[in-house]
Amino acid sequence: MNKEELIAQLKVIIKPYTTNTEAYDTLTEETDFINDLGINSANLVDIVLDIEETFDVVIDNTDMEHMLDVKTAVEIISTKLAAK
Repeated sequence: MNKEELIAQLKVIIKPYTTNTEAYDTLTEETDFINDLGINSANLVDIVLDIEETFDVVIDNTDMEHMLDVKTAVEIISTKLAAK
């Protein structure tokens, strides 16, 4: 799965949690989940759980703490998928 496909799937996962639709519509690797999309920390946990289910990976607490933007999320997911 390439980066663009990962970002596309990530967009589907985060859509129900975002409060800033304009930032969502122009989402890039640099988009920050909290500052740009208005996602609160509780919903960020839900997103991580959805990512685990969608990609069949386990994301530990350390990775979860770093998963604050699209680029980092894609890197972590890619690393987890490569290790499977």
